[in-house]
Amino acid sequence: MGVNLKELIPQEAVRVVGDLRELKGKVVAIDAYNALYQFLAAIRQPDGTPLKDRQGRVTSHLSGLFYRTINFMEAGVKPVYVFDGKPPELKAKEIAERMSVREEAAKKYAEALSKGDLEAARRYAQMSSRLTNEMVEDAKKLLNAMGVPWVQAPSEGEAQAAYLAKKGDAWAAASQDYDSLLFGAPRLLRNLAISGRRKLPRKNVYVEIKPEIIELNTLLKVLNLTREQLIDIAILLGTDYNPSGVKGVGPKTAYRLIRTYGTLEKALKALPGASFPVPPEKIKELFLNPPVTDEYKVEWREPNLEELMEILVKEHDFSPERVKNAYERLRKAYRENIRARIKGLDAWFKK
Repeated sequence: MGVNLKELIPQEAVRVVGDLRELKGKVVAIDAYNALYQFLAAIRQPDGTPLKDRQGRVTSHLSGLFYRTINFMEAGVKPVYVFDGKPPELKAKEIAERMSVREEAAKKYAEALSKGDLEAARRYAQMSSRLTNEMVEDAKKLLNAMGVPWVQAPSEGEAQAAYLAKKGDAWAAASQDYDSLLFGAPRLLRNLAISGRRKLPRKNVYVEIKPEIIELNTLLKVLNLTREQLIDIAILLGTDYNPSGVKGVGPKTAYRLIRTYGTLEKALKALPGASFPVPPEKIKELFLNPPVTDEYKVEWREPNLEELMEILVKEHDFSPERVKNAYERLRKAYRENIRARIKGLDAWFKK
């Protein structure tokens, strides 16, 4: 789930994107697992049932990945998806807790369905979403057929996405979580995969969700913090590596403690009852120097209709007509917004 820094993010550090076309020409490194889970949660029937093919295999993630990525490229956004690798050992407790939450949600989903409570059923179904290795491999195959690049991270996808952005191979890292900022991404792009009209949970109210950009340097300047101090605050609040954080310490208190004492080590002396399942310095090291790789290529290619038809239509029962129409949109977007810009840059550099 990542650390929740929402209450600490000042408006001065956030820029709302009114239209995706404002990001035209920008390379965005997208946290693939984060996006796929969002598609799994959002693309469902009224009773919470995900989209499935004839064999009962879930296809919500493929539908979201396919059509949403085409929307990005039509707006001129150049997506590159970054997939998680082996999770750090420090994350084992958080992963176990997530599994427990999903199992409990699955039970409550069945109970809600038996009672005919579709609102609760859909809510619990979203919470019980699971992303299997097979689903991840299908997503990679689909991206290959679309001509969209993806990167395999050695460990945390968000860390690798932040690395791409720090190197200049991407303009921003895209995720719903704020961890990309802790990993050093110069920009975090939130709400990319879920922008649009969305219903508020448990309310018959709809809101328009728009992408927003958080600039790391602006955030640190407004809060008068260093990146290391922002990480210290996150550790006090609780991260994927120490989910519980420090009992009784919320965002405002954590901020005040670090601003007052300067470092986590000194702040902890003012919290004699604070305890951590692992040494805080190990958590901090993971954010400052996470495992990343330079073995990747960020290149877009012409989409392949035959491969798309094989994956989506023959394997997963998508509508042939819809896939062909979407392919034409994708090919046009690639030629007008991606390839044309690449060729234009090549010509500029040869001058």
